[in-house]
Amino acid sequence: MIDIPDALIATQSAYNGAAGRAFVAALPGTAAQFLERWGLRRDGGAWYGVCALVLPVVREADGRPAVLKLQLVDEETAGEPVALRLWGAASAGAVRLLEHDPLTGTMLLERLDAHRPLAAVADAREAVRVVGELLAGLTAVRPAAGSGLRGLGEAAERMVTAAPDVARALAEEGERRLVRDCAAAVREVAGEPGDRLLHWDLHFGNVLAGPGEGAGRWVAIDPKPLVGDPGFELLPALNDRFDAGAVRWRFDLLTEALGLDRARARAWTLGRVLQNACWGVESGERRLVPEHAAVARELLGRG
Repeated sequence: MIDIPDALIATQSAYNGAAGRAFVAALPGTAAQFLERWGLRRDGGAWYGVCALVLPVVREADGRPAVLKLQLVDEETAGEPVALRLWGAASAGAVRLLEHDPLTGTMLLERLDAHRPLAAVADAREAVRVVGELLAGLTAVRPAAGSGLRGLGEAAERMVTAAPDVARALAEEGERRLVRDCAAAVREVAGEPGDRLLHWDLHFGNVLAGPGEGAGRWVAIDPKPLVGDPGFELLPALNDRFDAGAVRWRFDLLTEALGLDRARARAWTLGRVLQNACWGVESGERRLVPEHAAVARELLGRG
C-alpha cells in the first residue's frame, strides 16, 4: 500500500484539476504495476514534491538502489526523459535515467542522497558556484532538430504579447513599469532564442549529492526542459535564499561560469521575471513576487 501525501493531493487538484485527481487516484495501481514490471522492491518511505511521488526502491536483479518517479505527463514534464538521455550521453551532470514508460511518464532513476541537498550548504557563494558549474555542463548540450522539446522562442512570444495586459493588471505603477521594461528587454533578444538544452528550474533544492563513492558529485534533478538561451537559466539561483545585496555578484558569477554575454543574459533574466509575472496575474495576483521585482530593479540599474 502507498500512502498518498495530502500535500500532493492538494497541489494536483489545484494545478491540474480533474486530470490531477485522476492521476492521484491511479498512483497505487501505477506504482504496483512498475514495481512488478521492472523487478523492484520498496526500500523506504515515499518522497514527494509539487508534481511527483518518488519511491526509493532496489532492483532485485542486481541490488542497485534507485527511485521510481511517478508524475503526470504535461507540457513541462513530457520532455524530462528526452533531456535526461541527452545529458546522460554527454555526462553533463544530471540524474541518470534507467527506465522510462512513455505512456504514463513513469521513470526509474539513479538514487542520489536526498539527505544532502545543495540547499543545506550554508555558504551561498559555494551553492551558486555549484549551480553555475552544473548549468555550464547542462547547457553545453544542443538537442537535434525534431527533439520534440519546448522552445524558448514560443514562450518569449507569448509573454511579450501578454505583457501589456499583465502590466495593466498590477496594482503599483512602479511594478507596471518594470513589466514593460522586462518586455522591452525580451523583444531585443527574442529573434535569437537559442539552441541549448535548458533545465529551467535549477534552484538549490534541485541539486543533490551523489551516493556512496559518488558523494563528491553534485547532480541536477527535476528538470522542466526547453531549448533556448542559457541566460534564461539564471533566475532560480539569483532568487534562492534571496539576498538583495547578492544579486549582482551572483549574476556575475553565473554569467562567468557559463561564458555568457552579459547583456543577453540580463535580457533573458528579465524575461524570466516577466514569465513569472504573467503566471502570477493569470492566477489572480496584483503584485510581483518581491524577490523577482528586486532582481529586475538591480539588473535595470534601479537597485
